[in-house]
Amino acid sequence: MAERRRMDYSVHREILDEGAVDEMAKRSDSKPSQCEKFKKSMRCSGPRLKSCLLGSVPVASWLPRYSIRENALGDLISGISVGIMHLPQGMAYALLASVPPVFGLYSSFYPVLIYFIFGTSKHISIGTFAVLSVMIGGVTERLAPDSNFMTWDNVTNSSIIDIISRDAERVRVAAAVTFLSGLFQILLGLVQFGFVVTYLSEPLVRGYTTGAAIHVIVSQLKYTFGISPVKYSGPLSLIYTVLEICSLIPQTNIGTLVVSIVAIIGPHPQRRSSNSYLGKKLPVPIPCGIVIATIISWQVNLADRYKVDVVGLIPSGLQPPVLPTASLFGQVIGDAFALSVVGYGIAISLGRIFALKYGYKVDSNQELIALGLSNAVGGIFQCFAISCSMSRSMVQESTGGKTQVAGALSAIVILFITLWIGALFEDLPKAVLAAIIFVNLHGMMKQFMDVPALWRSNKVDMAIWVVTFILTLLLNPDLGLAAAIGFSMLTVIFRTQLPQYSILGQVPDTDIYRPLEDYDQVKQVPGILIFRSSATLYFANAEMYQEALGEKSGIDITNILSAKKKLEVKRTRHEKKNAKKAAKRKAVDMVEQKEIAIIEMDAEPDPSLPRAIILDLSPVNFLDTVGVKALRSIQRDYGDICIEVLLAGCLTGVVDNLQTGGFFNDKVTKSCLFSTVHDAVLHCKSLVLVSRCIASHQGYFY
Repeated sequence: MAERRRMDYSVHREILDEGAVDEMAKRSDSKPSQCEKFKKSMRCSGPRLKSCLLGSVPVASWLPRYSIRENALGDLISGISVGIMHLPQGMAYALLASVPPVFGLYSSFYPVLIYFIFGTSKHISIGTFAVLSVMIGGVTERLAPDSNFMTWDNVTNSSIIDIISRDAERVRVAAAVTFLSGLFQILLGLVQFGFVVTYLSEPLVRGYTTGAAIHVIVSQLKYTFGISPVKYSGPLSLIYTVLEICSLIPQTNIGTLVVSIVAIIGPHPQRRSSNSYLGKKLPVPIPCGIVIATIISWQVNLADRYKVDVVGLIPSGLQPPVLPTASLFGQVIGDAFALSVVGYGIAISLGRIFALKYGYKVDSNQELIALGLSNAVGGIFQCFAISCSMSRSMVQESTGGKTQVAGALSAIVILFITLWIGALFEDLPKAVLAAIIFVNLHGMMKQFMDVPALWRSNKVDMAIWVVTFILTLLLNPDLGLAAAIGFSMLTVIFRTQLPQYSILGQVPDTDIYRPLEDYDQVKQVPGILIFRSSATLYFANAEMYQEALGEKSGIDITNILSAKKKLEVKRTRHEKKNAKKAAKRKAVDMVEQKEIAIIEMDAEPDPSLPRAIILDLSPVNFLDTVGVKALRSIQRDYGDICIEVLLAGCLTGVVDNLQTGGFFNDKVTKSCLFSTVHDAVLHCKSLVLVSRCIASHQGYFY
């Protein structure tokens, strides 16, 4: 190990308390009022109006400066590639949402165009997303279950499902919850509530998406085996569904199972082959799997001969706008809010990753508004909720996409497919779409490897991941998210309520102070106890803060104050007796002096106790009224037993909390506050505390 270089340095200045710092720095007490701040925020000027308009419609700021030479080719190839990916993913995720596949294509068109105008991320691909789709599916199947659309067939003498009426109602439900979630996102964006995503930590998001992926997989098993299990809703519905599927496995449609196995296994060698032989020839991917599957299904007539469930009717053209059914809003308001938070959290997380990589800024509040408008407008055109897909975003980036133009071009590809060639995929087996979902979820399944990694790095984050995953499985994605956020908040509360308390010592020949239990060469300053908590001080841990101070210092403040109070009571009692017995004053005085001498034993404080206690408040970022009262109580109680209490490392906001909380008075001034622990230590060393204490506290003992 190289020898550490030591440099002599010195800082020459006076010992400064908070009052001296305020005087030297000339702290200003004049702050603008809330009314003045509001007036300033409402003032309008030409540059400010222009900035506001460009910020609200970002396309107006970057599109006029678009470089065709640098960006056009990459955006074109990227747009076509992502548009082709939208085709199978949109149709597959429509199955998750329990709506006809064509509505997945609509959801890959309208919202993408809206985001092109209002979004700020250059690389994320907006459109259908598996987690949101399965959440939508839970709502549509809850409010429009198959049992509501059973009719009697006189030909077969059995009950059948009116699929047309059921699908129409489910589309209305999906559009209503999507529209309402968009309104939530717009409102949150307008009130600058973009920071809500900070409550979705990375372990929480990854645990949640992994749990939701399990829901997605289970929901698609009916298409893989060709069975019709009963749909369960509510807590533990996943377990009931798995048990139901297991009981129906003997009824598996062999033709559907064969198609599923081939579709799941097939893409892997195909992908390797295309990468090795066609990767350099073709700049855009070709959805060979669904094309081949559709042709085979059409030629072999899988639907009629082997009862394989296929996509069915795909109408050409676009749907006219329809206002969502307002009567449904009350039944889906909770689901809509969950959709708005999850969709935004995933989009902004991925958008920030690309923004950091390529050096541009993503406006979190504008992203909320952009996603909200995408969902609100999409709901009017009978789309279901959207977010960004990691797989499509990676393709958009890797194929050369550099701006939002790539997203707009992908929407044009979907428009072309919807208008002219969508009907060609009517014979596509739904088992193939389920296989596409399974393959796309492969990346999410890798997130299980987060658990051992988090165990080694941060066990609290690992607990958040695991608990979020379990809650999502047991309570469904909507309730699971709310419960997971609640658990995440509890971990923060527990960490602040149960912080680590330490006694600090001085690193030799420095002004650095570290916990005594963590360092061998750190020594406690003689006669001075430096106490620090690792968390802020507020109502949840104020009492424990005082208890930890007594435990770490070894001072039983309660017993000492009790002994002092008993002594004062005894003195008062003797004085009253002396006043009543004036004739026997001399005799009584002699006895009293002997008794007092026995009680006092020693007029000086116990030398084992510190002369001063320094509370290091550098980790404290705010104080509530309970915290201020706790500090006031500590200073009063320890001051009564001749130990001076000083505060060090207070932030400006903490000093303001002390001021407004009534900590200071005629006897307690800012002279007990110091900017650093070292200033407080030097202050203690420069004073003779014991003599002053003896002078002000005559005749009591410990």
